[in-house]
Amino acid sequence: MSEKFPMTPSGLASMKALLHKLKNFERPRNSRAIEIARGHGDLKENADYSAAKEEQGMIEAKIRELEVKTSLAQVIDPTELSGTRVSFGATVTIADTDSGEQSTYVIVGEHEADIKRGRLSIGAPIARAMIAKDIGDTFVLANPKGKREYEVIKVDWIAVPPLEELP
Repeated sequence: MSEKFPMTPSGLASMKALLHKLKNFERPRNSRAIEIARGHGDLKENADYSAAKEEQGMIEAKIRELEVKTSLAQVIDPTELSGTRVSFGATVTIADTDSGEQSTYVIVGEHEADIKRGRLSIGAPIARAMIAKDIGDTFVLANPKGKREYEVIKVDWIAVPPLEELP
């Protein structure tokens, strides 16, 4: 059985946009660079050719990776979910039980994660600690400063904006 890749609708859209860019712009640009470098003579000592071929390999690997992930995407739309229990797609507000300091995160697919924008990968330790918790539940998270206890304050089910639309 193949592994599914959970993602939000905006995450799938951004992944498809990147795939389109790689196939329709980066791949042809790279092919032109290879052809130009070939024209410079001896391929064994041609740094431009070597660099372009290396880039070609990276582009093709990324295309294959994105094709697999989009074909195995398990799209979960947070706006179609409800409840007070934390799961994929939830926008969760937690509070440090000692300091009272609050933080809000949305739990997204691994390729959508951006901690600076409050987007946690479903596989991140803090996201795993929150999953299946309900409003009012607490959980403990070990970090470099020691163990901290957090309480789930709020769970919202809102659309996740695409990464490129975030400030």
